[in-house]
Amino acid sequence: MTETPSTPFAATLTFTVGEDDTARAVGSGSLPVLGTPRLLAWCEAATCAALETTLPEGSTSVGTRIALEHTGASPVGQQVEVSASTTYVDGRLHRFTVAARHLGGNGKVVGTGEITRVVVDSEKFLSRLG
Repeated sequence: MTETPSTPFAATLTFTVGEDDTARAVGSGSLPVLGTPRLLAWCEAATCAALETTLPEGSTSVGTRIALEHTGASPVGQQVEVSASTTYVDGRLHRFTVAARHLGGNGKVVGTGEITRVVVDSEKFLSRLG
């Protein structure tokens, strides 16, 4: 994964599809192409990167809502660029538009969606789990 310099509340990350990223490897199918669960994880990583530099000390963000369309196959070795940009902010709530596309060739879009994250105090959040 490489990160492209970005502005607050936006980030672009680049990944290369490996064998461990395939539908076969992550249990979401039998084909050797990018699995939807891995694409979702990459989209979430982009939203986390967009918020990272803006979080108060001791805070993190948690995903609360996800809508993702995985619209194209990506073979092993394909580079995929995943971007996230804020579309709505209300206090601690941040809503992002996410998109994934192939690098090189025609830049085919292979995924789009929306992810909502909420900024939380890490210690308080974890203390409620016990």
